[in-house]
Amino acid sequence: MERLRATFNRLRRSRRAVLIPFVMGGDPDLATTASLLLALQDAGADVIEVGIPFSDPLADGPTIQAASARALRRGATPSRVLEAIASVQAQLRVPIVCLSYWNPIMQFGSDGSPRSFLQAAHAHGVSGLIVPDVPVEEGRVLQDAAAQERIATIFLAAPTSPPNRLRAIARASQGFVYYVSVTGTTGARHALPDDLVRGIRQLKRMTTKPVCVGFGIATPAQAATVARIADGVIVGSALVQTIAAASSRDDAVQRASRFVKRLRSAVG
Repeated sequence: MERLRATFNRLRRSRRAVLIPFVMGGDPDLATTASLLLALQDAGADVIEVGIPFSDPLADGPTIQAASARALRRGATPSRVLEAIASVQAQLRVPIVCLSYWNPIMQFGSDGSPRSFLQAAHAHGVSGLIVPDVPVEEGRVLQDAAAQERIATIFLAAPTSPPNRLRAIARASQGFVYYVSVTGTTGARHALPDDLVRGIRQLKRMTTKPVCVGFGIATPAQAATVARIADGVIVGSALVQTIAAASSRDDAVQRASRFVKRLRSAVG
């Protein structure tokens, strides 16, 4: 949690938006995931979000669903994804945030609580956790367990969230608040929503915590637009598509690196 907070504070002082690329753990395989983390760091990522593959990812569109299915077929599990992160932890300078759903977290240990997963996440170098199917109203158990392991819990705010719910999400979130730019699931969009600026400004009036925007950001130009009004930019499906189009492991790493370098140049 401290590492995540320090990253945002440092970049805020330099007036730079935080760039957060997303990769699915285990896609195309676990060894490539480890290589991708280092490549994305070197390409300019400030924080890296790593997905824990799950068979029923309700917040994800077709691209990330397909990546999750590929990872599961190739043997990825929560433990193995955490081990891939830990394998390069000594070389990582950027914080890692994991995205998982509640079921894998609860099934991780034998005590019917999120504690086992969070203990393992902390031991393997994870700084933050996003759980899309845990609403803020039901997040106390997760928050308490995460706090004991010094892992930031990050909640999602939607364009349809009323003001009182936005305030609750902002209060509960640590590290940053994740603002979903569109209604619906993840996926690259041709254009950003017309009301995006209004939605971000509304949320930023409610909190001093960083606001990062994801869902639908696909191009460097879109990333640059978001970076002018938000504290951070999250790019997932477009990067996952880039990796999926590769012809080999090395090609996947090279393509991902080039794409994130373009995002970094656009975001500043």
